[in-house]
Amino acid sequence: MFSMYPCGSNLEVELVSSYKKSCCLEFRISIFGFTSTNTPMHFGAIDIITFSLFMILVVGISLYASRKEETSEDYFLAGRGLSWWMIGISLIASNISTEHFVGMAGQGFMANIGMAIASYEWIAALALIIVALFLLPRFLKSGIYTIPEFLEYRYNKTPRMIMSFGLLFMYAGVTMATVLYAGGIGMHAIFGMNVDYAVWLIGGIAGLYTIYGGLKAVVWSDVIQGAALLIGGIVVTVLAMDAVGGWNKFVELSEGRLHTVLPANHPELPWTAVFVGGMWLPNIFYWGLNQFITQRTLAAKSLSEGQKGILFGASMKLIIPMIVVFPGIIAYELYGSQITNADLAYPTLVKNILPVGLAGIMFAALFGATMSTLDSLLNSAATIFTIDFYQPYINKRASQKQLIGAGRIATFVFVVIACLCTRFVADFGEGLYKFIQIWWGCIQPGIVAAFFLGFFSNRISPVAATVGMLLNIPLYLFLLWQFPQVPFLHHMLICFVYICLTMIIISSFIPETREIVYPEKEGYDMRPSKTVKLWSFAVFVATVVLYVVFR
Repeated sequence: MFSMYPCGSNLEVELVSSYKKSCCLEFRISIFGFTSTNTPMHFGAIDIITFSLFMILVVGISLYASRKEETSEDYFLAGRGLSWWMIGISLIASNISTEHFVGMAGQGFMANIGMAIASYEWIAALALIIVALFLLPRFLKSGIYTIPEFLEYRYNKTPRMIMSFGLLFMYAGVTMATVLYAGGIGMHAIFGMNVDYAVWLIGGIAGLYTIYGGLKAVVWSDVIQGAALLIGGIVVTVLAMDAVGGWNKFVELSEGRLHTVLPANHPELPWTAVFVGGMWLPNIFYWGLNQFITQRTLAAKSLSEGQKGILFGASMKLIIPMIVVFPGIIAYELYGSQITNADLAYPTLVKNILPVGLAGIMFAALFGATMSTLDSLLNSAATIFTIDFYQPYINKRASQKQLIGAGRIATFVFVVIACLCTRFVADFGEGLYKFIQIWWGCIQPGIVAAFFLGFFSNRISPVAATVGMLLNIPLYLFLLWQFPQVPFLHHMLICFVYICLTMIIISSFIPETREIVYPEKEGYDMRPSKTVKLWSFAVFVATVVLYVVFR
């Protein structure tokens, strides 16, 4: 996914008039203020062939695997038949994008962040334990299609509609547009392709197999592309470590970049925000309440398979920094004097150490990462529209065929909207990271508060949930406006605490009086895995050990 976490990438495209011989327009890429006319990388014939074959393989297998979609459950939730390993790989493939391999590696390159950026991955692993043990059993037992649907059972239709509309707006107008824009920039950087053409190409390919095959097509594409990305990342790390002279030499040359615990007054990643503060909020939302991610866990064939899939994903999150941040640090050690901008660290490393053929596969995997994020967003947006809007308000008696048709039409419409909205992303002018953070911060604390207060107390009323979710928007924007020097993660925590207090106060005057009854899906295997608690404990211990080693 184009990560909603601040991994450091800050890209923007500037269209500059060029009165050279061709009198054409020239694209320049500006990254953190560094501007240069971008020259596409040169690939050999083998690289181009491997790139093309890989993309054909992804689309072909995805279309074949999803050729039999007969019901809405087949289309939107893969027939609730996903195994744990598919869920785990799909979670990571949807999450990882070029933002990781550019932004996080770039942060590793920089002395003031370095390995500390790994906290976004390691705290996510701990958040996934909470999702597996606490959230997933509730969601699967109720048989919901969408996360907002659960809010209607706990409160009423109003909180559900607020969350559904917020997610659709964020997905189509913000996240999908940003993912497409970043992918277009990548295609321009690699192949010299016009950014607008690249945007529609990526959108068209991802939209094709998503429209046809639904979640099953998305998951199979994620499995292939995620596996390629992880394997390619490991190969790059191994080759890079060998080039720098091995582990001991790597540590010796790191110049303090291997520390993960930064001072409390650090402007970006203070330890207070990481361990006891705002970093937990976006992680809980992203991994547990975000339809884009949770849809494949809702499609698990049993509670046991869903929990194991989540913990498999958590285990992989622990190693992501080793294959992303380590290369950024090594790039500094090998090419520090040649790299003028941190975000060029990973591309420079790949260009210099990968042999012919492997470079094409690696860039195909990076391109595929953009498609994996986009296809998941498209399928999730179509699911929310169909289940939360079309079925209850437009066509209450819709047949299974009509529901699938509505989902396919919605997917097409969302592709078009997202491609058109890339213009707004390009015109924002303050970087992709700031663009996506400003918007997502407007809804995350309120949604997390509505769910968790609703879980812990039956007195929290629908009025309180509605006010809390709506209050999030002006409160968050006010904090950004008045206290720009305060780290983003602190803004998140302040919003969450204030919204929780507001909801509690409102509920003391207007409490919930009705009996809360959740539906139960008949015939679904809700037996927990015998290994879940042990696996969760192992992930927790491994995370603690990593922090001790890289403190």
